[in-house]
Amino acid sequence: MDPLLKLLRQDARLTPAQLARMLDLSEEEIASRIRAYEQEKVILGYQAVLNEEKLGVDKVRAMIEVKITPEREGGFDRIAARIAKYAEVRSCYLMSGPYDLLVEVEGGDLREVAMFVAEKLATIPGVLSTATHFTLRAYKEGGVLMQPERSEEKLPISP
Repeated sequence: MDPLLKLLRQDARLTPAQLARMLDLSEEEIASRIRAYEQEKVILGYQAVLNEEKLGVDKVRAMIEVKITPEREGGFDRIAARIAKYAEVRSCYLMSGPYDLLVEVEGGDLREVAMFVAEKLATIPGVLSTATHFTLRAYKEGGVLMQPERSEEKLPISP
C-alpha cells in the first residue's frame, strides 16, 4: 500500500504539509495524489471515531447474520447492494461461513432495530434467515481503543 494512504488511514487530519515532511515529497505532490485517489474512488471518505458513550448518545447497534439465496447472474451482490442502501445500515459485508452477509445496523432503541429486521430486512426476496446480535459495548472501533489504558496495578491483599 502507498505510504501516503497508510498515513491517512492512521490519521486523516494530517495536513499536506505534514505528510510532505513525513514522506519527503512536496506539498503539491501530496495534494495532487490525494485528489487523484479521491477521483479514482480509492479514498471514499474521511471519518472521526467518536466515543458516543462520553457524548451521551443512546444508539443501539446490532450485528445481523443474514442467509440469502444468491440471484441468478447477480449472485449476492444485488441483494447486498439493496440492503446496504437502508439508512439504518452502517456496514454490510459478504462473509464466508454459515451465513452470507454480516450487516451492522443502528437504531434509536431495541424496538427500532427489531422493526428494521422484521419489516425491511426479512421481507426482502431471497433473504432466508437472520440472527441478530446486539452490541453491548465497544472496546475498539476503526482501529481506535475506546477506553484509555488502565493501570495494571494489583490491589493489596489483606488477610
